[in-house]
Amino acid sequence: MSIEEINRKHYFNTDMYYRVGYGLSSKLMAYRNGIIYLQVMLGRKWDKDYHETTLELAKCWRKEHPELGEAIGCKVFLIDAQKHPYKMDLVKLKVKVSYDAKMGMIFRDDVLN
Repeated sequence: MSIEEINRKHYFNTDMYYRVGYGLSSKLMAYRNGIIYLQVMLGRKWDKDYHETTLELAKCWRKEHPELGEAIGCKVFLIDAQKHPYKMDLVKLKVKVSYDAKMGMIFRDDVLN
């Protein structure tokens, strides 16, 4: 599985809708041990909180990419460009920025007993 290929496919199939409509972007950072790792940039018109964002994007990535269909959980690293607009420019310049929140979720109910 190629992370770059999945990101490219996601960008053209799904991410464009979120970018144009809401200023929200996401990318797959890793997929290890059944856990999806996403980086999400909140921008412009996105009005959902961190919990709702995590739930929506984790399910979206899992549903849209068969390679991630067996995932048991997702960790989401959020960069809030609404609160800190300069972070969007830094990310575009490939400068590492601090995350404003780190969220996680488990897809299956039977994992924790």
